[in-house]
Amino acid sequence: MPLLILLIVFGLLLIILSFVTVQQGTVAVITVFGKYRRILTPGLSMKIPFIEKVYKKISIQNRSAELGFQAVTSDQANVNFTAMLLYSVVNQAEETIKNVAFKFVDDKNLMQALVRSVEGSVRAFVATKKQSEVLSLRRDIVEAVKEQLDVMLEEWGYHLIDLQLNDITFDEEVMRSMAKVVASNNLKAAAENEGQALLITRTKAAEAEGNFIKISAQAEKDAAQLKGEGIALFRQEVARGMAGAAKEMEDAKLDSSLILFSMWTEAVKNFAQEGKGNVIFLDGSVEGMDKTLKQMMAMNQKDLLNSKK
Repeated sequence: MPLLILLIVFGLLLIILSFVTVQQGTVAVITVFGKYRRILTPGLSMKIPFIEKVYKKISIQNRSAELGFQAVTSDQANVNFTAMLLYSVVNQAEETIKNVAFKFVDDKNLMQALVRSVEGSVRAFVATKKQSEVLSLRRDIVEAVKEQLDVMLEEWGYHLIDLQLNDITFDEEVMRSMAKVVASNNLKAAAENEGQALLITRTKAAEAEGNFIKISAQAEKDAAQLKGEGIALFRQEVARGMAGAAKEMEDAKLDSSLILFSMWTEAVKNFAQEGKGNVIFLDGSVEGMDKTLKQMMAMNQKDLLNSKK
């Protein structure tokens, strides 16, 4: 009876040990006495108890790792990188799984080799660039690293999905010098912009002043022309009137000098009425009046000749 119970217990144990559960997103590597035998896919599978052994369960899901390292540019500036590494197993093919399972002793050694490879690729790329170029070459750095690592990682059974350079910084002294360069460039650009703005302002002001002078000169010219035409027309009308008056007096057998005398007295009267307290000096002597009348008669003769022309 005890032997039967023992056999039943042993049989149940064998049945239990014959089943293996593999989680979704992983594969199990089976070995027989330390030698690779086969792989088990996700789900419930069977193995030979005590002979077949689950050597390792490998995740085929994406994995990520954060790393930080330093590189030196061609002009001897230290650059600090903070990166996020995203990688995974290439596929579930048997050869791929065998490489993943047996290339490295454990995941710690794999991660160490992967991180050092990324660091080496980044440092090799940065060593050929100047500090002023590094910040603008983020995408180029990632592409260069992926190009160099893809072949090597494929031999390990992995491939690099993405490398994100989250932060790129320089030493404090370098950052201060870069800040000074940026500040000086900004001041230079601001001065150039201010100079251009001042030049434009002064140019526009000069153009406006020139246009104003031109318009004012044209207006003065037009006004002077109109004034001259008005004076000329006034004189013509006066000449016609005087010529008509002189002709009428001549027909009436009267001396035409009476017209000049009348104009003289009217002018004196107008001076007295419209003078508004101003002092006007006139030669009131007989000789002075005679001289003035002669001048006016000469002017009258000239206007008559002009009107006849």
